[in-house]
Parts: sequence; C-alpha cells; structure tokens
Amino acid sequence: MQFTKFIAPLCVAAGLFASAFAAGAAEPENTLILELKDGEVQIALRPGLAPKHVEQIKKLARAGEYDNVAFHRVIDGFMAQTGDVQFGDMEDGYVAARAGTGGSDLPNVPAEFSDVPFERGTVGMARAQDPNSANSQFFIMFAEGPFLNGQYTVVGQVESGMEHVDNIKKGDQANNGSVDNPDRIVSAKIAADQ
Repeated sequence: MQFTKFIAPLCVAAGLFASAFAAGAAEPENTLILELKDGEVQIALRPGLAPKHVEQIKKLARAGEYDNVAFHRVIDGFMAQTGDVQFGDMEDGYVAARAGTGGSDLPNVPAEFSDVPFERGTVGMARAQDPNSANSQFFIMFAEGPFLNGQYTVVGQVESGMEHVDNIKKGDQANNGSVDNPDRIVSAKIAADQ
C-alpha cells in the first residue's frame, strides 16, 4: 500500500518532466534568462546543435558581460540583435557609432550550421562575412527568415517572454535597423545559477 502511494506521484512527476523535455523545454543549465525592460525572456539553448557557441554564451552570461548591452540593430518584422560586449555596454564603454562591430575577449567560434530553420523566436549567432567569425553577438527572430537557414548558427529558441522581445525598440529601416537610444539587456543569467 505504501509503495503504491509513493510510486503514483513519482510516475506523475516523471511524466511531467518527460513532457517538458518533449515540448522543447531546456534544463536549467541550458536556459538563458534575459531580463528586458518589460520582463523576462527564457531561451532554451541548444548545445546539441551548437556546443561551442552555447558554451561561449554561457561563459559571457556568467561573467556578467551581457548586462546592460544594447539591442543595437532591430529590424521590425525581422530580428533584434544584441551582444556586442565590447562597444554595446550602455553603462561602460558604449559607443553608438561602433555598437555592432565588436565582440568579446574570447576567441571567435567556428561555424556550427545545422538544418534547424530560422523561425519566430529562433536565436542565432551574428557574424561578419567569414562564417567562422561569431563571437558574442546574437539575434532573436521576430518572424521566419528562411534566407538565413544553413548560413548562420542556431543556438536556441525563446521558450517564454516573446512578447517582451516584440516590445524592443525598433531601429531605422533605412539605416539597416540602427537604433537611437536603444533598449538593452538589463541582465543575463543561466537559470542553473539562480
């Protein structure tokens, strides 16, 4: 009798745990939490797709490098780009004219392209023309972007808070999405560290 009372709740808990992973939920070690002006955004990082890029993002988040970094390029109907820890920190060293041209003190990461499509909420790594030039910058898709498929590394997917991403201040379409007085990442953390 006691055994049955213990096993039933355990089976229910295991079922909930399994269904969370089946639905794409990430474990805390691979959940990036961005605090934006309007609330929290949870991103399921995908180490199975891009282990080196995910490791780089986690190192930078854990070091506080993404805190106060601007969304320097935001194109309505396309994506919001951030992560320039060199020139984008709005409290320490922000250079509006150079935001989007920097990286971090860590080395660039070689491309980890996959067949995962760029859809609404997909998080990808920004890079220069060289496919192996991704460093710290990333972008969050507002909508589908099939022209990016196989050309940029997918590192994650927004699990919750996409409405806060939608509210990020948009940039000037005529100026490649450059944003005057941009919104920022208030803070970035890995869920396992909370």
